[in-house]
Amino acid sequence: MDTVRVAVVGAGVMGLSTALCISKSIPRCSVTVISDKFTPDTTSDVAAGILIPHAYSDTPIHEQKQWFRETFDHLFAIANSAEAREAGVHLVSGWQIFRSVPTEEVPFWADVVLGFRKMTEAELKKFPQHVFGQAFTTLKCESSAYLAWLEKRVKESGGLILARRIEDLWELHPSFDIVINCSGLGSRQLAGDLEIFPVRGQLLKVQAPWVKHFIRDGSGLTYIYPGISSVTLGGTRQKGDWNLSPDAEISRDILSRCCALEPSLHGAWDIRERVGLRPFRAGVRLQKELLVQGGRRLPVVHHYGHGSGGFSVHWGTALEASRLANKCVQDLRTPISKSKL
Repeated sequence: MDTVRVAVVGAGVMGLSTALCISKSIPRCSVTVISDKFTPDTTSDVAAGILIPHAYSDTPIHEQKQWFRETFDHLFAIANSAEAREAGVHLVSGWQIFRSVPTEEVPFWADVVLGFRKMTEAELKKFPQHVFGQAFTTLKCESSAYLAWLEKRVKESGGLILARRIEDLWELHPSFDIVINCSGLGSRQLAGDLEIFPVRGQLLKVQAPWVKHFIRDGSGLTYIYPGISSVTLGGTRQKGDWNLSPDAEISRDILSRCCALEPSLHGAWDIRERVGLRPFRAGVRLQKELLVQGGRRLPVVHHYGHGSGGFSVHWGTALEASRLANKCVQDLRTPISKSKL
């Protein structure tokens, strides 16, 4: 087998980053990204895009740390390059604050972000309702800009982009040799995975250019993330809620909670509401599966289920997905090489 034809289903941050990793790391491969939604209409476009990891309960910490470190290093290199503006990647400093001292004062990712330290008493005076905090510098992606940049890089590396809705992975056989499933919540249908469910997130994008530091409540429910063109205010975590329409009452509550942490936000303007459905499951699904139907065989690599922590680990898990894809490629090529001997 000469050129192996790979289809990546899904064009969010997982699909595009996996497509790019495969294009760069596996020789003699053609990559086609297939999706019915592209930026700016994906779930990833709604994400705040800040690198603060969420712990996955059934994934070893050393693995999560590796995913985060690989993602941080990848984005840090972009932030320090001439492409930073186009890719929408930048450094941002700020505080994560707690109403009670957390059991883990130093999280597993503390030595990956920059300058991690415990907040001083003087800093904590800014947040009278909070008793403990962590100060550090991390990275933030302007999600739509970053997705557009990834898509451009996929095309530059020879990848194709195809707008099409896939109802069944078998539709891709025999046109493709390997399928990478990055369909997020679509995996309920495409992979029959009933463990994955939506966690609705509503947030606000506002103009408040004087806000320069991020502020995140330790629970992760209330946050203020300054970006290049707007400040992101959040948020909600509504399990099992499929509603994509903004709720005005929730928006008022988000603004109220954020103003309690940063009173100057009372002066914010151009308030826009966004809603996204995070693809949640007990842990990220990163595994190979061989689909068999009659005499037909279709190797699949599943790469989905990152919940609200996708941007923080996307490059690390995409590298792992491309390693799994490479094993599938080797499996396809091995019988032919043996028969030639």
